[in-house]
Amino acid sequence: MEPDSISKHQLNARRVHLSMFDKKKFISDQKSYLAFLEMEKGLSNNTIYSYKQELEKLKQYFQNNKINHSAVSEQQAIQFIKTEAIKGIALATQSHLISALKSFYKYLVSEGMMDHNPFANIEFPKKWKILPHYMSISQVIALLNTPDQTRPLGIRNKAILELMYGTGLRISETTELKLENIYARESFIRVMGKGNRERVIPLGDKAKNFLEIYLKEIRPTLLKNKNNTTVFLNRRGEKLTRQGLWKIIKGYGRQLGIASTFTPHTLRHSFATHLMEKGADLRSVQMMLGHSSISTTEIYTYLTKDKVKKMYDQYHPRSKE
Repeated sequence: MEPDSISKHQLNARRVHLSMFDKKKFISDQKSYLAFLEMEKGLSNNTIYSYKQELEKLKQYFQNNKINHSAVSEQQAIQFIKTEAIKGIALATQSHLISALKSFYKYLVSEGMMDHNPFANIEFPKKWKILPHYMSISQVIALLNTPDQTRPLGIRNKAILELMYGTGLRISETTELKLENIYARESFIRVMGKGNRERVIPLGDKAKNFLEIYLKEIRPTLLKNKNNTTVFLNRRGEKLTRQGLWKIIKGYGRQLGIASTFTPHTLRHSFATHLMEKGADLRSVQMMLGHSSISTTEIYTYLTKDKVKKMYDQYHPRSKE
């Protein structure tokens, strides 16, 4: 009986030891790791300092919760990350924290101080989960019908909105558009986007019709015999500025009561999302938007998937218990 009682006592003592925070041991391992980063990895002082700051957060958490850093479980590691995330730190800051701790425990494993890396399977937060706002088709139609087409500037603004929604142009691309970049007969426009990347975008009938009305009937009256090849002009015959167009579009948003969530870029997001919802392929949408990487365009697939899921939950009889 006595040997059994001794073994239980030793086991309980070991459990108590593993649940205690050993400050001296943590500091020793921390110093060893930071020296490794400097001597072996050749990292800069600023980088090493940033890693030290992340380890200080971990030390404080383990100390407060009486967790031995040499015996931490994956669940305890996850709980620490959740605790930091609740504080509202940015996704980039969360990613840096996770990266630093993955590296720290990878070092402890390589040195034989640990037999596992509790942070190894923790995923980095995904920035694409912060999805852009877009409008429903009915909201877009309401916006397109807002300009007063009995007034010359109303016709101009109608043409602008139809063009931006019909082609996905950025606001700066709209104000910089030149007459020579419009190919009405062939139904496309040529745009110089970010990074001086040129792209060709189809011009739909609606956008083309209102653009032609503006160019034939309104633009000549605004131009007043000035030499200006910019498509969209202000009342003085000068190029409509980005700031000026921003105010115009935001004004229409206020009329519709959506100013808090609506920006000129919302039209671009709506253009891409509605194309994806109607079955457009990702590569074509990428080309029309002028994205250098298709991963940037992929965000719109998540928007459409989210909408499909909501429709399923709403209408399918077996979607919920």
